[in-house]
Amino acid sequence: MPQTSPQTLDELLDRAAAMAGLSLGEIATQLSVEVPADLKRHKGWGGQLLELWLGATAGSRPEPDFPHLGVELKSLPIDEQGKPLESTYICVCPLTGLKGLRWQDSVVFHKLSRVLWIPVEGSRAIPVAERRVGMPLLWTPDDHEMAVLRRDWEELMEQVALGQVEQITAHQGEYLQLRPKAANRRVLTEAIGPEGDKIQTLPRGFYLRSRFTARLLAQHYL
Repeated sequence: MPQTSPQTLDELLDRAAAMAGLSLGEIATQLSVEVPADLKRHKGWGGQLLELWLGATAGSRPEPDFPHLGVELKSLPIDEQGKPLESTYICVCPLTGLKGLRWQDSVVFHKLSRVLWIPVEGSRAIPVAERRVGMPLLWTPDDHEMAVLRRDWEELMEQVALGQVEQITAHQGEYLQLRPKAANRRVLTEAIGPEGDKIQTLPRGFYLRSRFTARLLAQHYL
């Protein structure tokens, strides 16, 4: 029952490959984990199950899931045609204390430098326990992809630093987008206001667009 942290990249990839073809229910049984009837109140359960199987150690810390290997784990819910069902959450966006923050020091850069993608059936028509896991994909951005990610990040962070966080929309950014990330509208945090003062606003999170992950899957699997 693999739950300890993998010591090498090959060990991690072997564990991921061993999941391919298994259902979430089969994986949960091997790990003695209860399967929820649905994911409405258990959002993120599937990803947590994969983390447990693979031995991820970062938890909610702002670093890759396997820090000693420099690998971030991302489960990717897909439909019957193998296309992503939603955008992919990356991390919380800092809204204050931005002086001197550079792309190469950002959490987004470190999390997206090497990603282990695990496609998982996500159609609501399939019971949670019966949803199957696909073949893993270890991805490192090429020069073009990294350049676009950096441009998106820098443009969005410039607006945040200039006090324009509430003017940012989900339509901005080619690969990355910045969207509210909160359990409800009452959860507020400090941000820089238009006049340079502090304001209260919804927390924001960075997401990868589904059209970008769809292109990744098409490139590597089809």
